[in-house]
Amino acid sequence: MKLQTQIPLQPQPQQSNPIDYHSNILMLGSCFIENIGQKLEYFKFQNLQNPFGIAFHPLAIEKLIANAINGKEYIEKDIFYLNEQWHCFDAHSKLSNASKEHLIIDLNKQIRSTNKQIHESTHIIITLGTSWVYKHVESDAIVANCHKVPQKKFIKELLSVDEVLESLEAMVTLIKSVNTNASIILTVSPVRHLKDGFIENTRSKAHLISAIHSLLSTRAQSRGLYYFPSYEIMMDELRDYRFYDEDLIHPNATAVNYIWDKFQNVWISKEASKTMEIVDEIQKGMLHRPFNPNSEAHQSFLHNLELKREKLKMEFPNIGI
Repeated sequence: MKLQTQIPLQPQPQQSNPIDYHSNILMLGSCFIENIGQKLEYFKFQNLQNPFGIAFHPLAIEKLIANAINGKEYIEKDIFYLNEQWHCFDAHSKLSNASKEHLIIDLNKQIRSTNKQIHESTHIIITLGTSWVYKHVESDAIVANCHKVPQKKFIKELLSVDEVLESLEAMVTLIKSVNTNASIILTVSPVRHLKDGFIENTRSKAHLISAIHSLLSTRAQSRGLYYFPSYEIMMDELRDYRFYDEDLIHPNATAVNYIWDKFQNVWISKEASKTMEIVDEIQKGMLHRPFNPNSEAHQSFLHNLELKREKLKMEFPNIGI
């Protein structure tokens, strides 16, 4: 008896640049990128996640990429003060700061970091969350984050499929202008944006999916463009509320692990997967809490763990473990 549909997925062939421990990964986009990013961080892959914080819609990601490549310098006119903190409409509130000077320094530091990473990345993973955007009435600019500014100061708009496609094309052109070798992996976040409304969320995701596949329909692999179906895995393979957190919006740990396993099978090389097992063993060993820390058995355990760490560092000096 078959109780589950499964999306047929094949590992990327060696010539398509699979991820290994020599790879350098940039991740941009919605909060789901942080779920995958935590896995890459745990297994000690070289990566940079959302330097400007979570970016939900394509225009926010495009603007970050453009500003990074063009070397934008943030100054006082780019930020504003509200609720005892300084904020920037281009960045998530995690960068907000009580100090105006510190926020400007942090913004410019992250811009430089993003510029460096775009130039050096072997893989850039972009996860789109929504097609809904907020336009600031006073500046006529679409923002990445509203920072709890009163809603009357914004106009809410739904990006059309063509507008999302245009933004994606701009992202690819910008990235390829400075890094022709990077593989760009596009995916749609399975997180449901129900604050927009149930029907509105579906429309939003449909626009993202349609635009991505319009982009991929022309010489995708020759341009180094790929799609990973995280949204479809959640909707079709895990179509049950037991795979959601208590808010019934975000995938729970079981769902994240399931989607990660699929991603690993498609994108992580077999050699790297073997190394991941060693990293996992070391990570769990470091978290181990013994009943008797001074026992001979535990000291032997620590010695063997250190030998494994040193051997791994010799083979992969970039692994900080």
